[in-house]
Amino acid sequence: MRACINFELADWNIIYQCTTLQRRGLLGVVGEKRAWEETMAANAVSASRQAPSNSYRWMQLIVGVICMAMIANLQYGWTYFVGPMAKANSWDIAGIQVAFSIFVALETWLTPVEGWIVDSLGRRGPKLMVAAGGIFVALGWLINAKAASLEALYAGAIVSGIGAGAIYATCVGNAVKWFPDRRGLAVGLTAGGFGAGAAVTVIPIQKMIASIGYADTFFWFALGQGAIIFVLSWLLRAPEPGEVASAGAVKVLQSRSSSTPGQMLSSPVFWLLYLMFILVSASGLMVAAQVALIAKDYGVAQSVILFGATTLIVSGVIDNVANGSARPFFGWVSDQIGREYTMAIAFSAGGAAYWLLGTAGTTPWTFVICAALIFFTWGEIFSLFPSTCTDMFGPKYATTNTSLLYTAKGLSAFVVPLANVLKAYTGSWHSVFAVAAVMNFIVVLMALFVVRPMRLSISASENKRPVGQLAE
Repeated sequence: MRACINFELADWNIIYQCTTLQRRGLLGVVGEKRAWEETMAANAVSASRQAPSNSYRWMQLIVGVICMAMIANLQYGWTYFVGPMAKANSWDIAGIQVAFSIFVALETWLTPVEGWIVDSLGRRGPKLMVAAGGIFVALGWLINAKAASLEALYAGAIVSGIGAGAIYATCVGNAVKWFPDRRGLAVGLTAGGFGAGAAVTVIPIQKMIASIGYADTFFWFALGQGAIIFVLSWLLRAPEPGEVASAGAVKVLQSRSSSTPGQMLSSPVFWLLYLMFILVSASGLMVAAQVALIAKDYGVAQSVILFGATTLIVSGVIDNVANGSARPFFGWVSDQIGREYTMAIAFSAGGAAYWLLGTAGTTPWTFVICAALIFFTWGEIFSLFPSTCTDMFGPKYATTNTSLLYTAKGLSAFVVPLANVLKAYTGSWHSVFAVAAVMNFIVVLMALFVVRPMRLSISASENKRPVGQLAE
């Protein structure tokens, strides 16, 4: 039906244009034929751009979610390799966790460059970058499989970090571009793939490590994950101008212009968002990287609690589901009530969850519940902050701009080893969780009483004086 309507409108448009030109005596037989051909071609291009704007963009989103799920193990499956690597090689755990910090740093700090390349390549940028990322992801874990020293392990972290960052930045950037009308939900679903993707592999990874060793587990997961990403990457592309749905009646503050990366970096709001991202990200990474060690120190890791599964296995599955589901859920909530109010709700609950894990999480089931609450109230930063960034600075340079904000995660990763130092100094994880809770409460205050008033002021002034370039 839509195709028929588009054709009829295009046909009437052609007739009108040609009739007007004939009246002016500007068309001969040859000129008339050429005008018809050019007009038909223009309408065909227009139709081709508009036709896939609904179902096609959902396909783009789904492919991005799957690719993100394929890199989830690089971060959320890491904790299950730490103990076996330390035991097999007599490596210090703090030294192994440096590799985790390197991975997270490289996954984030190079994303602005990767995002700029994607934006510069236009519609073919996403497929080329994700394909390259799939190759790097596979190579990184293959290096881990053969690593005989911490230095080699660090090299694997560098390679896999570059690949994961390329995939993450591209898929998030593609989501905010294809869905200006459902930006929080789209980014939440995309980031949810990264958060929940490891849920289905928690049990296989642990069982494979127990049966064939951590090295062979690295090897086979490297091949599988890398191959899936590489194949799916060729389905991705960026939207053409005018191809996506209009933002329409959005309920949140959105800029009418697009700021270049340079303009964004000169904005105080960006640096406030950056600081907030660091605080919340650091608190969550301290638990994500240490959850197996925390369960072991609490004496609950190997307690059988459900269908023969231990506390660590049950917690691993539930944590990944909670982490992944939080991203689309809070993204959708933020589309309805605003980004800052959603931050206040989520991070207040997060602060309470850290306190509960430190005070009441010492039995198997309370550990599972409290850890799940932490992951559920932490994972949404990866939907709320990119959405807020694009709302504020526009979609044209969204891949680069959201990647610049995402580098805050890399900086926060270096807090992870400090958590071990604080725990060793105090002799308890409680002090670590207390610090994490305070960090979350600080971000709540910043969101409500600093960032939102500044954004309201900027939005009011933008109605009087355009800033940056027109949104596209």
